[in-house]
Amino acid sequence: MHIDLPEKRYYSIGEVAEAFKVNTSLIRFWEKEFDVIRPKKNAKGNRKFTPDDIRNLELIYHLVKERGFTLEGAKIHLKEEKQKTLTNFEIIRKLERIKSELVNLKNNL
Repeated sequence: MHIDLPEKRYYSIGEVAEAFKVNTSLIRFWEKEFDVIRPKKNAKGNRKFTPDDIRNLELIYHLVKERGFTLEGAKIHLKEEKQKTLTNFEIIRKLERIKSELVNLKNNL
């Protein structure tokens, strides 16, 4: 899944939920379940997600929704192999983007 968010310092929970095509309640739930998601909160208590939070959410989404991990399995996987998983995940995302660009070029020929 490709997340299409503009380049910003902070994202609202609505923007994040829309980008992942999930409910805001799921984002809040994952925030409680996973230590790596720590959005900042303003004076009103609104969550502001950083690009690092977005990357961690992408990784969690990939593990839970795309690879079928349970929440406990995803937590264990992140704790034990976070750096290796993150590196592999970034490589996979880059390759997916390259593939989509190549497919677009092929279709335009």
